[in-house]
Amino acid sequence: MPEQDQESLMKEHREDAGTLIHATIRVVIPVRKRKEVLMVLRSIVEQTRHIEGCNGCRLYQDLQDERALMLQESWAGEKALRRHLRSEAFRHILLVVEMATEAPEIRFDWISRSTGIEAIKNARADRKTLTGMIA
Repeated sequence: MPEQDQESLMKEHREDAGTLIHATIRVVIPVRKRKEVLMVLRSIVEQTRHIEGCNGCRLYQDLQDERALMLQESWAGEKALRRHLRSEAFRHILLVVEMATEAPEIRFDWISRSTGIEAIKNARADRKTLTGMIA
């Protein structure tokens, strides 16, 4: 492998290392198109879950507005996300976005650090320490 190609592969790996990307698309769909859109998005969710670099893909419905749907995807890095954005499946997502009756909400969040229940435990422990100091 030529040295330059090897360097670019290493650079891509470094850029993706430890980076998680959350993609969120929220659309408001006309009631008459809802059934068709749900069929398309359910199929895409199932396909996307099996793509290399996909950490998760979910479809949600807003409880306050049944016309509103939200697609959330989680990607292992920018390379996997870019590959997905160029895919035929994503073209179908864009067709759904075009059906929206309101401006869609589209976000891509790069996450470099994440925590879980330990953040709650630490915050609660800090609170107990502070409460003990006041008493």
